[in-house]
Amino acid sequence: MISYEPFFEYLKKKNISQYELLKMGIVSNALLNSLKHNNSITMSTLNNLCNQLNCKPEDIFIYHPDQT
Repeated sequence: MISYEPFFEYLKKKNISQYELLKMGIVSNALLNSLKHNNSITMSTLNNLCNQLNCKPEDIFIYHPDQT
């Protein structure tokens, strides 16, 4: 399972609010909702987030293997 928990930790560490991201046009409400609910995002979106926030993919998501 992919988790976007590191994304929200990164924002907290950098003192960036979700409102600021929306206001600056870095994310949309729909994207923010997808991240909050660990829904899939495109590689293009991931690339844009990394560029806009000057971070690495591992700052945005983490992979947890599914339990079988």
